[in-house]
Parts: sequence; C-alpha cells; structure tokens
Amino acid sequence: MHYYLSLGTNLGRKEENLRRAVQEITKRIGSVTSLSAFYATEPWGFTSAHSFLNAACRLDTPLPPHEVLRLTQEIERDMGRTRKSADGIYHDRLIDIDLLLCYTDHDGMLTVDTPELQLPHPLMRERDFVMTPLREIWAEADAL
Repeated sequence: MHYYLSLGTNLGRKEENLRRAVQEITKRIGSVTSLSAFYATEPWGFTSAHSFLNAACRLDTPLPPHEVLRLTQEIERDMGRTRKSADGIYHDRLIDIDLLLCYTDHDGMLTVDTPELQLPHPLMRERDFVMTPLREIWAEADAL
C-alpha cells in the first residue's frame, strides 16, 4: 500500500522534529520513498505565536490504514505530543502526522470512513500547508 502523510510541527527544533518523525516512520512502519521540502507556514485553525514547519511524504508499507494510524499516533506520543486536536480545537504541537491518502497498485484509491480515520483526509484540499508539499511529491494531487 502507498500512503501520503502530512507532517507538521510548531514547537522546539522544528526541522529536527520533522526529520526524527521521518526516521521513526521508516523504522516502525515502512519505507519513506519521497519527502517534500520543508515549508514554513502560519497556524491554521487557531492562533499561536509559533509558526509551523510542514512537509509531506510517501510511505510504502503492507500495513492496513488503521494500523498505520495507530503507529503514527504512537510516534507522536513518543516524540512528546501530549494531546490531539479534537472537535476543531487545535493546539501547538511538537509533531503532527496525518494520513492523507492510501492507494494500492491493484485497487486504486482506498476510501476509509470511520470515527477514527477518514481517507482521503476530508480537510486536505482546504489546507495549502498540506497541498503545497503534497503537490511536490505527487503529480496527481490536483486531480483530487
């Protein structure tokens, strides 16, 4: 399976946070086959004095979506993230890893709609900080 992930951080050593997240994803989940440049962006959905650093990556792994979600959330916790955004209330964070898309070579784009996970990510098209790095590593991003 091929996944596209969005990575973001606005606390601490931001570039180091993103690089560590990619290393942990590779170690625990699968192969990161593409990584975008890092983009400095303003907070979206909340006010903060801390700007963000965002990126996107492609992940290849045989693991199913809910297992990838569980493992990315484990990485977030292990890196020091203490709470997830909920009900549209966002917070500063050391690391945020969002699953954006999943597809297989045989079945194409996978759709998931559960309380824990929605694929494709329902808000990704509204977020330039997601779409700009995604376009850099995936030519079909604008066709969504």
